[in-house]
Amino acid sequence: MLWSALLLPRPDAASPPIDAARQALAVWALQFTPRVAVADEAVLIEVAGSLRLFGGWRALTKRLWREGQQLGAQRITWAPNGLAALALARASADPPARGVSLQAALDALPMAVLSAVRPHATTLAHIGCSTLGDLRALPRGGIARRFDKTLLYALDQAYGLAPEVYPWVELPEVFDARLELMHRVGDASALLFGARRLLLQLCGWLAARHSGTTAFTLYWAHDAMRSRDAGEGGHLTIRTAQPTRDIEHLTRLLAEHLAQTTLAAPVGDLRLSADEVRALTEASRSFLPDTTDQGEALHQVLERLAARLGPARVLRPVLQADHRPEWMCRWQAAPLALPRQPAPHAEGPQPSFLLPTPLKLALRGHRPIYQGELQLLAGPQRVEGGWWDRVAGADGDESRTRNVVRDYWVALSEHAGVLWVFQTRLDEAPAWYLHGHFA
Repeated sequence: MLWSALLLPRPDAASPPIDAARQALAVWALQFTPRVAVADEAVLIEVAGSLRLFGGWRALTKRLWREGQQLGAQRITWAPNGLAALALARASADPPARGVSLQAALDALPMAVLSAVRPHATTLAHIGCSTLGDLRALPRGGIARRFDKTLLYALDQAYGLAPEVYPWVELPEVFDARLELMHRVGDASALLFGARRLLLQLCGWLAARHSGTTAFTLYWAHDAMRSRDAGEGGHLTIRTAQPTRDIEHLTRLLAEHLAQTTLAAPVGDLRLSADEVRALTEASRSFLPDTTDQGEALHQVLERLAARLGPARVLRPVLQADHRPEWMCRWQAAPLALPRQPAPHAEGPQPSFLLPTPLKLALRGHRPIYQGELQLLAGPQRVEGGWWDRVAGADGDESRTRNVVRDYWVALSEHAGVLWVFQTRLDEAPAWYLHGHFA
């Protein structure tokens, strides 16, 4: 077994309650293993079965320490059991080096690193004990008679001579976390520092559930010394186009929205809740480097731009189930894309460039002209539809429709190249139109 201990600072008047800090750290740690326990001021994690999943011992240590610091952890260390890891962390000692036994590493530590020793610390000091090694050198029978059995049992657990039993932390069904700020904040952008800590907890909770979020809300409570018309607080709801638990993307997205927010009064308390949670299927990775993963995904860039410029200024094309070329796609707000409809199957070749409005062509005899007489190469391809597409006329009457019946041809112009033209069939006098160019 391999245990990691993440040590939090002992609470004082200027720090948040230790219970809240331990709970936040423990919920975040559940993304690495379900075997997470709380012991005094530390969170213990049994990660032997997770090393390969997270890239090995070194990679997992770096990640635990990097993210754990953001949640308040002060030290991290490793040991074959939980109490030994906690003792090493309290003494700011490194894990046992290769070739050094756990017994030798623990013997050199001060007695106070074990919680069970503290009630008897004065008595033990009077009989000459200062380290765990000194305590182990005492007769076991004498320790059992003079002190309670908890001390002897804890000593055996730390040295791996007795089993450890912990109540494992359970993953909450819903995510709702609170953070009391160290100082009152009057600028909305400055809330991001505390909000990122809550987002880190959210992403850990989502990872443990194999899920992502499409909507979360940041609430803030105004300071008690606010003006009467400032209100109790405010909130900001962030939505994403796809389920995600990418901490960097969520942080950037929240930063864009906070930059456009004005606080009515100083803020002293934050709360974050996950409003919409969906299952997130992880994509399998290739053995070779995937150059497409460099940078942000397109939907993440669009979401940040929409947050900065406004949803009405960032549009994206969405395919429609329509055979009329000019109605095969329409533009809509980028962050919240509607379900995409399948594109209709095209029988003939499709041009690379479409004209915004078909251009009516002149005729020479019965042949269309565009920079010279056109030679019809392939066709016709019949496109018919739009009887359901009703539009309002000048008088408000919606009886007019965009129904079309066209025969499309691939044509060749001596000077303009390969073109896409069609001939109308509904008009009394059929006409020819240019609708696209082939690259």
